[in-house]
Amino acid sequence: MPTIDFVFLDRQAVNASIEVAAGVTDADLNRPTPCRAWTVYGLLAHMTTQHYGFAAASRGESDPDLWKLRDLGDDPAQAYIESAEHVLEAFAEDGVTERIFALPEFGPDVKAPGHQAVSFHFIDYVVHSWDLAKSLGTTVDFTQDVLVTAWAVTQMVPQGPGRLDPGAPFGPEVDWSGPGRLDQIVARLGRNPLWPLSS
Repeated sequence: MPTIDFVFLDRQAVNASIEVAAGVTDADLNRPTPCRAWTVYGLLAHMTTQHYGFAAASRGESDPDLWKLRDLGDDPAQAYIESAEHVLEAFAEDGVTERIFALPEFGPDVKAPGHQAVSFHFIDYVVHSWDLAKSLGTTVDFTQDVLVTAWAVTQMVPQGPGRLDPGAPFGPEVDWSGPGRLDQIVARLGRNPLWPLSS
């Protein structure tokens, strides 16, 4: 989908996550999340690491160590926000969608065209913004263009037994017939919109 401005849409998704993360307090860090076995701290650490990994990939760096889980220091929310600003700055560079991204976290020697790599990041941060908001008992809102594109991207995420593998980015699809495009998106990618009532 190279004609879609994924950099613009990704910025909206990441900015939404920044707004939610700004409300995280130390008392929230041990809260459960819709992500398997992750607390709020674990979710923030994963998101932070991903931002730095994708930013490095956008610069042509391919060292797998860049994707190792990061410590968030004394202010996890601020550490996350700084990582988000870092990846937004990296993706704002001219020609980023025409580059080739090395994505070692997805497998040895995995590479993707820039527009596709940014689309991966985009769908992650639509979902992770929802994850974080749910964990904090709040909500996140997206514009219609974000939701329409995110729904289209979910249709291309493979189904099947691979979603049960350890470390799989998305779990098996949740059967969901309720309204709301964001709920439909997260259900398609393995989250139950009724969480935590469903857990």
